[in-house]
Parts: sequence; C-alpha cells; structure tokens
Amino acid sequence: MLTLAVVAGMTVIGDVALAQCPMCKTSLEANRKDSKNRVGNGINNGILYLLAMPFIAVGSVGALYVYRQRKS
Repeated sequence: MLTLAVVAGMTVIGDVALAQCPMCKTSLEANRKDSKNRVGNGINNGILYLLAMPFIAVGSVGALYVYRQRKS
C-alpha cells in the first residue's frame, strides 16, 4: 500500500521533479525561448538519463537473481 502511495505521489509531482536548480532552470528557459538549439531539452534528457541508470542497474541485478532462483 505504501508503494502505491509513493508511486501516486511521484506521478502527481513528476513535473516538479524535472526541474533543475532555480538559476539553471531560468537560464535554460530563457535560452529555449530565444534560440532554436534546444539546450534546455538536452539538459533535461541528460538528467533523466542519469536518473534512469540506477534503476536499470538494480532491475538487472534483481532480474538476474530471480532468474537464478527459478533455475535452481
């Protein structure tokens, strides 16, 4: 039940979690409006990539554990 509450809470505040520090956010928003190079999107994608890596690593270890437990 607690896991469901945490996932629901993260879904509701997910937009806030994509923000950087206030100065970076302001700078990137200004750059995104003024130019077409989309630096802000690249920074956000990089942050999400770095955030996903621990989940992928833990998920891989967990899947390997389950696989080995079922095999034996």
